[in-house]
Amino acid sequence: MNEHVVIITGASLLSPSIVAAIPATSIVLGVGRVLDAALSAGLRPSGLIGDLDSVSDDGLAWAEAHATIARHPADKTQTDTELALAFAAGMRPERLTMIGGGDRLDHTIAAIGALAARHLTGVPILDCWWNGQHLDVIHGPGRRELLLEPTSTLSLLAIGPKCNGVGISGVRWPLDKHRLEPVVGHGVSNEVTDADGVVPITVSSGVLTIFNVPQTDPPIERN
Repeated sequence: MNEHVVIITGASLLSPSIVAAIPATSIVLGVGRVLDAALSAGLRPSGLIGDLDSVSDDGLAWAEAHATIARHPADKTQTDTELALAFAAGMRPERLTMIGGGDRLDHTIAAIGALAARHLTGVPILDCWWNGQHLDVIHGPGRRELLLEPTSTLSLLAIGPKCNGVGISGVRWPLDKHRLEPVVGHGVSNEVTDADGVVPITVSSGVLTIFNVPQTDPPIERN
């Protein structure tokens, strides 16, 4: 089992602060053309996944010499990000973080939706940085206790099927055993009220995303 696997994907430039927060012991995987951006940011992925049709010649030469390559045909039914998440889940990490971004809304929705895949259910800590926004993902049944910035805003959104048994405390509008329908606004724009920023969250079934502002980069698991 690997402690922390980080997937670098998407089409935007990598934030220096987020790159700096990646632990040196993490296993980094690059997805397609993002390899070039990862190398420019000082990252050295140990794996490269995708159809690789947009990776530069220099980047591909580096990967062939230094990384494990999982190459897929360009004509496929899954995105490169979905393939990378499945590859990472097979490594049985204690934590899986996806870092990416881009200006295409369809790609963003597909990437966030990919975090609901059933094979990610067994990952103890699943989170994502997308366009600089942080989110945690809980596959129910599950519980997380997040350490967030006091008075900061957070939002809960169900992806995939509805979430049952949603509970949250330490916020302005707590919930207890609540049912949250997919992508509806009931859980949007809550506020952290706990003085220490401790926010426990539970869900009995479904896949829950928590968009938040962590105190640490990335957020820590306290329980």
